[in-house]
Amino acid sequence: MEKHGQGLHARVLASLGPAITAGEYPPGTVLRTDELERRFDVSRTVIREAVRVLESMYLVASRRRVGVTVRPTEEWNVFDPQVIRWRLAGADRPRQLRSLTVLRSAVEPVAAGLAATLATPEQCARLTEHALGMVATSRGQQLDAYLVHDVAFHRTVLNASGNEMFARLGDVVAEVLAGRTEHHVMFPDPDPAAVSLHVRVAEAIRERDAARAESLTREIATGAMAELDVLAP
Repeated sequence: MEKHGQGLHARVLASLGPAITAGEYPPGTVLRTDELERRFDVSRTVIREAVRVLESMYLVASRRRVGVTVRPTEEWNVFDPQVIRWRLAGADRPRQLRSLTVLRSAVEPVAAGLAATLATPEQCARLTEHALGMVATSRGQQLDAYLVHDVAFHRTVLNASGNEMFARLGDVVAEVLAGRTEHHVMFPDPDPAAVSLHVRVAEAIRERDAARAESLTREIATGAMAELDVLAP
């Protein structure tokens, strides 16, 4: 019974979350609990569980005698991985990808520079491993396999920076990279120049060259934005 309840709760979320983030329910819209019960044919408990999750993302606010009100966009927790996933699935995907890529371009180069100073030997080895994994999967339309190494590479850079704020952005970067792959905002085979840059970043961090690591990572971000201009204009 519990698993069934969890499935119902997930179904409600999978419908309401994307609808809110896509603007189908504009800020200020009031969602009535009883109407949601009828629409989804579920119990009030299931609706309340779904609403609690949406409240935790600051997408809605629940008030007695008022109902569930959609909050202004600027109040949303836009760093929540699920919110990112929902927004990337909507019509506003190109703008979202640009916004997130600008964030990456501001953070990841600095993180790479710090990593060149602070990365452990184990982290350096992991970066090399995943950079070479990206090379190995960059041909033959292996985007899913490539994504695994790409996400792991960028997570490792953020973690190796020694900055807990940067490290927490690992999930954000993972959602951006996964969203680009899932929604086909990637070439069938990754740009060889971008793949090569990842290898060179790993080398720069291993060699403790902070300036080069930061510069090369900035090139990766610039290239990612240029790809968006082609694939998601």
